[in-house]
Amino acid sequence: MYHHILLPVDLNEQGFADKAAQLAVWHAQQSGAKVHLLTVLPGIHMSMVATYFPRDAAAKMKQDVRERLAQFAQQNITADIDYQLHVAEGKPYTTILEHAAKLNADLIIMPSHKRSKMDKVMLGSVASKVVEHSPIHVLVVKPQG
Repeated sequence: MYHHILLPVDLNEQGFADKAAQLAVWHAQQSGAKVHLLTVLPGIHMSMVATYFPRDAAAKMKQDVRERLAQFAQQNITADIDYQLHVAEGKPYTTILEHAAKLNADLIIMPSHKRSKMDKVMLGSVASKVVEHSPIHVLVVKPQG
């Protein structure tokens, strides 16, 4: 049924991305899909931001994040699943949607953080924006309780 599953992972959020990974693994096992783990970094190459960091800071940051994502994958993706790691820069929800299109993903599985109504008004929710704008199925994993 699915060929490419996109699993956005926020490595800074001590949430429940592991639950979303479990669902991605299950769906991949059922359909033989490849899982694409994606972490989105803020736009560190923007000229205003880039001037505050040494030249190699962005490359080092990306490498560190890739290593953390690989560690997450080793802990949460079973050996029978074909997966690929992606580290990108940009606004989270647009970058997730762009990667879904680029990878020909047929499913996005992502956690939705428990936020107060005020947080949603002030910040918006990445998951809700992905759901709103995605042309493909999005499975949102919500916290229990």
